[in-house]
Amino acid sequence: MNELPASQDNLSQGLQSRHIRMLSIGGVIGAGLFVGSGHAIAAAGPAVLFAYIIAGALVVFIMRMLAEMAVNTPDSGSFSTYASQALGRWAGFTIGWLYWWFWVLVIPLEANAAATILNAWIPQVAIWEFTLAITLILTVTNLFSVKNYGEFEFWLSLIKVCAIVAFLALSAAAIFGVLPGSQVSGISHLYDSGGFMPHGIGAVLSAILTTMFSFMGTEIVTIAAAESRNPGKEISRATNSVIWRIALFYLLSIFFIVALVPWNTSDLAAKGSYQTVLEMMGIPHARLIVDVIVLTAVCSCLNSALYTSSRMLFSLAKRKDAPAVIGKTNAKGTPFMAVIFSTAVAFLAVIANYLAPAAVFDFLLASSGAIALLVYLVIAFSQLVMRRRCESQGQSLDFKMWLFPGLTYAIIAVIIGILASMLFIPGHQSEVISTGILTIIVIATGCIVHRRQKRKVSTTVLARNS
Repeated sequence: MNELPASQDNLSQGLQSRHIRMLSIGGVIGAGLFVGSGHAIAAAGPAVLFAYIIAGALVVFIMRMLAEMAVNTPDSGSFSTYASQALGRWAGFTIGWLYWWFWVLVIPLEANAAATILNAWIPQVAIWEFTLAITLILTVTNLFSVKNYGEFEFWLSLIKVCAIVAFLALSAAAIFGVLPGSQVSGISHLYDSGGFMPHGIGAVLSAILTTMFSFMGTEIVTIAAAESRNPGKEISRATNSVIWRIALFYLLSIFFIVALVPWNTSDLAAKGSYQTVLEMMGIPHARLIVDVIVLTAVCSCLNSALYTSSRMLFSLAKRKDAPAVIGKTNAKGTPFMAVIFSTAVAFLAVIANYLAPAAVFDFLLASSGAIALLVYLVIAFSQLVMRRRCESQGQSLDFKMWLFPGLTYAIIAVIIGILASMLFIPGHQSEVISTGILTIIVIATGCIVHRRQKRKVSTTVLARNS
């Protein structure tokens, strides 16, 4: 199927249904599941399942609210556009630039993670050379056509999904004692090492913060759907399936891990949860298998970071919240200037990592720590305002948030509570403070930009009337 051409400085509709479908299925699977989940398990024990259930439920509700707005008005700026419409231009400007900053920082981090794996296989090539090569390859593919992004993400997501399904099948066989050569079986480890909740409810609440950020990226499907032929249908389908995706890929996977391996096994945090379980199940070349899967997940995340940051920047430019030149597209409808600018800033972050004092780069990383929660909070407030606006105007909606407005208010309260609790958790204090400082800077910048634009418009009008 050929992609639909784009009109001047507009995005194409080159993403096919299978691209959106696989993006919605595999987009939620990141390296955090394969590796980072081990840290959450080590911190909370088997009760980490509660942390994943709570974080997963929050993401499901947020996606439902976002989909309500996105189905009604699909836009590549997604929640940033809706924030402008519901809360004011300052809100859209702020959350759009913060979200762009989050994904721009993801680019060098994920590229470096992929390069580290490749360097272990081919030590003759330096890590920085792999980092440069990976980033350039994915940047070039994103520059040509959105269909390239869709194809890359389709196959990368398919590999991740197949890996998860295979892991679930092997784990189920091990639990029932029918996996040959396995050193583990049954579900006794759910309670035999200090109980189900060895460190109490406090550790579970702390683990929620770790698990929550592993779901970041679920919302990308509402951005990508704007470049498909039937965005409303694609968003509805993706949102309706988010419950079983989180339940299958995250909850069932984590259940098998904590059931098969004692939560206090040192390898969970050192090697990662998946590698530890596969080794104890007697799977040959477990480390290589997991390295390949993690490399795939990292490249997928990097690919999505390039795509998402460029589309958000493009949307900001179209709303005059970024330089107009960034809103240019090529003949294929690709916002090439937004892709180039985002990649350039990502490379500057890499250079800062090498040349700037450690405290500078640490601040850059910490500044993105609470952005996910701010995005969720803005989505909830925007949905609250836009839903009431639609109801007051008698406008019907094809897709609705459940139990409105009570559940929306509850989600807002939960997010604010989580942000407040982060101020009292040593490992997250710097994230809240750094993100807060960055947010203030962005809001102030937006006020200056918008004031200058108004002054310029006023001057032009006066000149015409004189």
